[in-house]
Amino acid sequence: MNNELIAVLEFWEREKGIGKDVLLAAVQEALVSAAKKAVGPARELTCTIDPKTGDIKAWAKLMVSERIISKHDQISVFDARRLKPDAQIGEEITVEVTPAGFGRIASQFAKQALMQHLRKAEKALIFTEFKDRVGDIVSGTVRRFERSDVTIDLGRYEALLPNRERVPTEEYQIGERLRCYVKAVENTPHGPEIILSRADPQFVIKLFQLEVSEIADGTIEIKAIAREPGFRTKMAVHSRDSKVDPVGACVGLRGQRVKNIVRELNNEKVDVIPWSPDMRSFITAALQPAHLKSFELDEPARRVHILVSPDQLSLAIGKRGQNARLTSKLTGWEVDIDAEQTTALGFEEKVAQAVRALATVPGISEPQADVIVHHGFLSLEDLLQAEPDDLAGIPEIGDQAAAILEAARAEAQRRTLNVTPASVT
Repeated sequence: MNNELIAVLEFWEREKGIGKDVLLAAVQEALVSAAKKAVGPARELTCTIDPKTGDIKAWAKLMVSERIISKHDQISVFDARRLKPDAQIGEEITVEVTPAGFGRIASQFAKQALMQHLRKAEKALIFTEFKDRVGDIVSGTVRRFERSDVTIDLGRYEALLPNRERVPTEEYQIGERLRCYVKAVENTPHGPEIILSRADPQFVIKLFQLEVSEIADGTIEIKAIAREPGFRTKMAVHSRDSKVDPVGACVGLRGQRVKNIVRELNNEKVDVIPWSPDMRSFITAALQPAHLKSFELDEPARRVHILVSPDQLSLAIGKRGQNARLTSKLTGWEVDIDAEQTTALGFEEKVAQAVRALATVPGISEPQADVIVHHGFLSLEDLLQAEPDDLAGIPEIGDQAAAILEAARAEAQRRTLNVTPASVT
């Protein structure tokens, strides 16, 4: 039995990383309790266990006396001098008081105490090892579910992924491997507990630090982040080196870096945005791809009112207001977005607008433009489709038709030469 106890101690030392000396101390403490029941109220009772053989012995300090009143506290001079030839009356000597069959009783107590001490020692090790690992990413296996909380097996320890730190769109299976962010090591009434998270914005930041070397070495700085776990993340980055494009470095060649992170986040959308100290530029970048019409900044209230064209409103606000909400979290400003009010033009105003547009063409006067528009040619494009006879048949135009058409073609060519390709975003 004693050899089995030593084997158990060695097993727990290997598996849990708890020193054998610590375990032996716990066992010895339990043995004293066992000895008090087996031996009785002996004076200063102690127990020892041989770390090699596992032999268990009980010891008591007894007073050398001529007359024995209490056998638990005293030893006769004759018996004392058999153990120590020079023993004197009044002297304390240590005497082995191991009862018969004590090993079986002691082993039972030792096992119970060992399990209790293992739990305490394991919790102490958790705190010691993980208190400096807050902010790291760890990998573990889903072990079990307790209501909506998930217990993750990290190998030597178990950690908790609480419901509040789960991503609402994710479902986990027992045995599935997960990477999580170590959010805290908390001292609870039941001992230290490792709290993990997959919903914390810091999880995304840490993934980028691991994936993007420029962030890890400090060339690129993550200035701000806003996240709705499982749906979308916006992250603002800034480069300390003017030669390094912060967005391009985070996205990677052909988007490979950000794709790796999106895969880890189970296809959560990630927007990497260039940070700017100019709030107009920063908010404009954060609301892309929506095109903004105008800004009204209220700096004391840290509020911005933005107008967009009606067809851009849903794009700027985002699904269920997500784009505007994340932009507000990212910038720290309240963001209000409204559609620009447009008034429908009446027929006469549309005609007048068309006349003014044609009259800007060199070679076409306003009276000529007025006549042309009233005969159905409402724009330069319409005029280019006309034949000379179409215009010559208009009494007010007559033989001026060829000159007007030539002026229209010249203007169209000029506009074509002034067009520049759209920039790639």
